[in-house]
Amino acid sequence: MSAPGGGDEAAAPPHLVFAYYITGHGFGHATRALEVVRHLIGAGHDVHVVTAAPEFVFTTEIDSPRLHLRRVLLDCGAVQADALTVDRLASLEKYHQTAVVPREAILRTEVDWLNSIKADLVVSDVVPVACRAAADAGIRSVCVTNFSWDFIYAEYVVAAGHHHRSIVWQIAEDYSHCEFLLRLPGYCPMPAFRDVIDVPLVVRRLHKSRSEVRKELGIADDVKVVIFNFGGQVTGWKLKREWLPDGWLCLVCGASDTQELPPNYIKLAKDAYTPDLMAASDCMLGKIGYGTVSEALAYKLPFVFVRRDYFNEEPFLRNMLEHYQCGIEMIRRDLLTGHWKPYLQRALTLQPRYDGPINGGEVAAHILQDTAVGKKYISGKLSGARRLRDAIVLGYQLQRAPGRDVGIPDWYSLSEKEIGVRPAPTPHKINGSAESSFEDFEILHGDMQGLTDTMAFLTSLSGLVGSDPRSPEKQSRERTAASVLFDLEEEIYVARAPGRLDVMGGIADYSGSLVLQMPIREACHVAIQRSNPIKQKLWKHTESRQLANGAVPVLQIVSFGSELSNRAPTFDMDLSDFMDGEKPISYDRAKEYFSQDPSQKWAAYVAGTVLVLMTELGVQFTDSMSILVSSSVPEGKGVSSSASVEVATMSAIAAVYGLNIAPRDLAILCQKVENHIVGAPCGVMDQMTSACGEANKLLAMVCQPAEVKELVSIPTHIRFWGLDSGIRHSVGGTDYGSVRVGTYMGRKMIKCAASDLLLQSFPSTPMQLGDTNSDGYEEHGVDLLKSEASLEYLCNLPPHRYEAAYARDIPEIITGGAFLEKYGDHNDAVTVVDAKRSYSVKAPTRHPIYENFRVEAFKALLTAAKTDEQLSALGELMYQCHYSYNACGLGSDGTDRLVNLVQEIQHRKSTSQNGGPSLFGAKITGGGSGGSVCVIGKNCLKSSDEIFEIQKRYKAATGYLPIVFEGSSPGAGKFGYLKIRWRST
Repeated sequence: MSAPGGGDEAAAPPHLVFAYYITGHGFGHATRALEVVRHLIGAGHDVHVVTAAPEFVFTTEIDSPRLHLRRVLLDCGAVQADALTVDRLASLEKYHQTAVVPREAILRTEVDWLNSIKADLVVSDVVPVACRAAADAGIRSVCVTNFSWDFIYAEYVVAAGHHHRSIVWQIAEDYSHCEFLLRLPGYCPMPAFRDVIDVPLVVRRLHKSRSEVRKELGIADDVKVVIFNFGGQVTGWKLKREWLPDGWLCLVCGASDTQELPPNYIKLAKDAYTPDLMAASDCMLGKIGYGTVSEALAYKLPFVFVRRDYFNEEPFLRNMLEHYQCGIEMIRRDLLTGHWKPYLQRALTLQPRYDGPINGGEVAAHILQDTAVGKKYISGKLSGARRLRDAIVLGYQLQRAPGRDVGIPDWYSLSEKEIGVRPAPTPHKINGSAESSFEDFEILHGDMQGLTDTMAFLTSLSGLVGSDPRSPEKQSRERTAASVLFDLEEEIYVARAPGRLDVMGGIADYSGSLVLQMPIREACHVAIQRSNPIKQKLWKHTESRQLANGAVPVLQIVSFGSELSNRAPTFDMDLSDFMDGEKPISYDRAKEYFSQDPSQKWAAYVAGTVLVLMTELGVQFTDSMSILVSSSVPEGKGVSSSASVEVATMSAIAAVYGLNIAPRDLAILCQKVENHIVGAPCGVMDQMTSACGEANKLLAMVCQPAEVKELVSIPTHIRFWGLDSGIRHSVGGTDYGSVRVGTYMGRKMIKCAASDLLLQSFPSTPMQLGDTNSDGYEEHGVDLLKSEASLEYLCNLPPHRYEAAYARDIPEIITGGAFLEKYGDHNDAVTVVDAKRSYSVKAPTRHPIYENFRVEAFKALLTAAKTDEQLSALGELMYQCHYSYNACGLGSDGTDRLVNLVQEIQHRKSTSQNGGPSLFGAKITGGGSGGSVCVIGKNCLKSSDEIFEIQKRYKAATGYLPIVFEGSSPGAGKFGYLKIRWRST
């Protein structure tokens, strides 16, 4: 084998034996390994390939006795719920069964096998246990990959399977035995590897020319061809003739034997050689993976791709596609409904410009050969412990890492009908350059109230003016889409709704508790414009759909901040999709509609407000709407990011349509969005605080269902902070839902027990609940039992009654099946009892009963004398709440650590210099299971210093620096709305 950049080597290397392990995740790993293996065998070496991929992948390319195939599966990759979505928890569980449970047996088997074949080097792409087996066998190992499984699984652990976190540690430890990493382009962060060598793209070679392939298929040179490279097609999905532009043909890879295709589709053989077919095509439609991306770049083939959810290497590969102008994203809904034409036609306008080397297979083989004979490519080893810790910390940071945006088509721009209709307003020029300012807008209604975030939002809106989506200057994809969203000569309405800090009450809201909530400084802004469907500015793919369906009202949404979370930044739909004949569709159908594409499920929080207004208030939307959502309320921190989006959106829609909805009523409508369309079983306190709250006041609300009791001013000597644990929280998570089910089970048991006590009091004559006369029972006792037998809210049961009459009979745990058999139903409209699941009942039942008492006491104490005893008592109530959450199963390591740090600082020995404590209590907030904690303390400089100390100590222990929430701002009702218009120059 020749050196990659020079002539023949002075001496031929000795015959070598390589063991090449390939992950069980997808064809891409096998096809790229094939190229490396081909070069190693071409140099006279033996290669034993350990893989679960079909044999034809290798044998059609390599016909040599030096190729040895061993079909063994040693990892499982990512388990897919469907062709486009990874099931994160199932992936972790399957890896546990595949690689963790039989680990010791795997290691023994692999060590014996490696010794039996006398392997000189182990190569892994990128099977973790292979590196450890090589080390145990005393053989060097090298990895070849663009991602590693510790990186992929780290976010899965954070988001879905915290109890599987040891998997990430084990994988990273396995990789640490690797000599070095041959890193492929489009790579992800891989902190587990101590040394790295970058190699070029690894792609399969071409066997035939474009004309030869087309001649074999009977396709003329001037016919446009798209290759549909999409494994795991949706069951029952039928490709249709009209999905392709006139005169086009589609080559279909991976079609089943029974799948019938229209005449303009050609079914390819399962072992068809894809690179030749790609090079003979005009564009490709499919899913992003290393194989498809590398070969699209190498052969300069425009790639129309559909993103996959929770497929964590994808953003890095997509960025590479976009950098070389080789990719266009297709909205998933358009893929499934056959709205292909505008994407395919746009693909033909791309000019892919990748000009880098594509001989990565040869380069990698040369390095592997040198390593096998003892050459040291890299010296110096870093601390393995540091690398392992970095791998875990990276998993916690993944959610907010810049660049992980999911991307949108780079061709979101004005449709042709807008070009030349009117010039865009020219931004103000200062010293020869454009400078954005909120003063560029004339405020026709409302007041910014001195809120700096509102000024910043208007400045951001101003910055969109004059932004050319076709400009070569790189800008975020979401801003490209937003730059053509509004007609700035027409009025725009702006609403604002803050997040909230749960001071007391939390999950007891759905049980009717008193809650105390503080609107925080961070808020969501929504800008909306209403327009005639004929005049609305449309993105190109939206316009193409309109040409097919006629001018109908369209909803277009852009959400800023997508680069900080795993979601698509844009959403669009015809508002007619919300109609079933003359009436709105059901909430269940809407939930199903938004659940089809997890990357766009976030749109349910925004678009769902439209359906709720149609259903509950009979509002008819005959105009189109363009909506821009910009939120500074971070997601997954337990500070009600979702409620702020819902409230701000509905407030903006109400303003633009002239709907007079009281803040309380608006909050209840927004709860319906979250309960019935998003499918999160939350109470109403989040939406109520966002809608009805006031700055520097606690909203005291009785959630029966939503009655504002009063606004309690926060005493000037008291201050509240929120501290984010870095562990993602979701009210849609299973823990929150199962605790709610357990709570409602407990309520049903108490009601049934109260009814039984009534019957026992009158054994001779069954008593009617309306009968209050009895010789055998005190009248007040009868009334008490009757009220408990018809208990609507668990919090209306005082703690002493719970302990006296019911506590002993509430089970710790019950299966869903046993409960349903004995009690019928738990009578909760937003959760379902799973007959096969076990539910904790006692702790979830006890929590709201005692929490309501704690909140009442907390509220009363706020007006007590300003002493340390007052603060200590308030803090004690918060601590009790926190540990009650933990008893329900809603705690987390991170929030416990933060609460413990507050306690340590509170109780450390005081000196004459530092005086007494300034922090007095803390508790987990909202739905629990991660998110933030609320801290109470003195409003003084010392307390701020101690909060900063907690941040530093938490980071030292976990690697994560907590976000601090401090300050307050008005709710949506107090803010009202702004009506703005661009100032004419």
